Amino acid sequence: MAFVSQYLSSLGLIILESDDGNAISSLHIIKEKQLHPLLCPRESNEPKIFTRTKIWLDAYFSGEKVSPKDIPLAPRGGSSFARSIWNMLCLIPYGETTTYGELAKSIAAERGLKKMSAQAIGGAVGSNPIAIIIPCHRVIGAKGNLTGFGGGLDLKIKLLQIEKAYKPYFFAPNIKKSNNHHKKEPKQMHLDAIA
Repeated sequence: MAFVSQYLSSLGLIILESDDGNAISSLHIIKEKQLHPLLCPRESNEPKIFTRTKIWLDAYFSGEKVSPKDIPLAPRGGSSFARSIWNMLCLIPYGETTTYGELAKSIAAERGLKKMSAQAIGGAVGSNPIAIIIPCHRVIGAKGNLTGFGGGLDLKIKLLQIEKAYKPYFFAPNIKKSNNHHKKEPKQMHLDAIA
């Protein structure tokens, strides 16, 4: 039996799902313009995992440093490769970013390969079913390029701003580049330093 709950955030309605009532299986942000067709009844006796996750989200949206390790997670779907990438995403500290290329280098080293495609990493990152908690928004393209985010680049920017991780040299196709983007190189987290 799957369980569903909702959480109203400053970014829009968040739909929480748990397949077993003990761990979060899915978290999706629904933009305001998408709310109209959505009917999501509130449960009065919802599983405790939802209460715990809502407290975590309250802290997150208040700018507190929270960790994916604080919430039991059971992501729905995903190949073993995608799941390994989702696990790596959980290692990116709050308020920091890394690149698809850095993730590719790290996974290649872990698997004993010469290299790994950043596009393959992007596919796995993009299939993350638990937005925000598994922080796929912390992964950016080379030189600050804000590529891809299932909720849209505007939400990715807002999440990075909440974490004070948004930098002036970040750019996206629809965002005007900062005059300073060529003067600074992005500060990137190197995952091998964590392991």
